[in-house]
Amino acid sequence: MTADLYGFLTCEPSEPVVAIHPKAMSVVLTKPDEFEAWMSAPWDKAKALQRPLPNGALNIVVRGERKDQPLAQP
Repeated sequence: MTADLYGFLTCEPSEPVVAIHPKAMSVVLTKPDEFEAWMSAPWDKAKALQRPLPNGALNIVVRGERKDQPLAQP
């Protein structure tokens, strides 16, 4: 038997996320050493990854109301 699991870790938001959602944003790991640390490092090291990206590291690529139909859920 297998179980497909995932975690969703949040942190304080940085720009531009804070302008849209001021409470939290997803933690985004961007480098291979961060992926490895998250998956295998002791918590004392891995917990340092729970931080926002620097301001401006994310870009808004779409604005406005969604006009297409959401994908059907299985």
